[in-house]
Amino acid sequence: MVEELWGGIRMQYSAGQFQLSTDSMVLADFCTLPPRSAVCDLGCGCGSLSLLLCGKYPQARLTGMELQEEAAAFAQENAVQNGLSDRLRILCGDLREHRTLLPHSSFDAVVSNPPYYPAGSGGVSDSPALAAARTELFCTLDDLCACAAYALRFGGEFFLVHKPERLGELCALGAEFDLIPKVLRLVRHTSGGSVSLLLLQMRKGAKQGLIFQEEALRDPEGHPTADYRRIYHLDEP
Repeated sequence: MVEELWGGIRMQYSAGQFQLSTDSMVLADFCTLPPRSAVCDLGCGCGSLSLLLCGKYPQARLTGMELQEEAAAFAQENAVQNGLSDRLRILCGDLREHRTLLPHSSFDAVVSNPPYYPAGSGGVSDSPALAAARTELFCTLDDLCACAAYALRFGGEFFLVHKPERLGELCALGAEFDLIPKVLRLVRHTSGGSVSLLLLQMRKGAKQGLIFQEEALRDPEGHPTADYRRIYHLDEP
């Protein structure tokens, strides 16, 4: 299947792979990077988030790490098909082996749309690819924070999207790895509804101090909000 993301960037993925989602769109919008950033996308899947960031930051260089060979192959092909192979490279490997796969303290930013649910907390998809993308079978929050802290330079930023019920764990684990929460954005699918996602920016070696933000994707009548239109670039040519 082929899907256009934004600005002519397109991605391909198989039916069994994790597809482009609201999670990647809101995270790409949330990320604020220096123009020439070196960025690592942990668990990049077929490359949707990396492709979005390549479009948003034309001078950034991205490294995507993906455990599953099929998804990594799609991500690499997506980079080629979009003419981005000079700025987006894909590593097929296990982020738990980050010390042998990634250069230490070499990235300005790390981004991730990780699995949300602890292993054993509920049903697991019959698709191995979807099971790995949604459940912490191969990547726990501890694994993720350890890898991000290793890869980031001092003062570098870690951006991720997650479920609101895991916020306490994220902040506690971040502190263990000197990743200090700096911006927390709560995302509601409907204005006035419950929080469905959180976006968190952590900075390596930062002082304490947290900014709170909120956004809603639709108003109570179900119409797209200004946040939605910005996230999906609906008002851009």
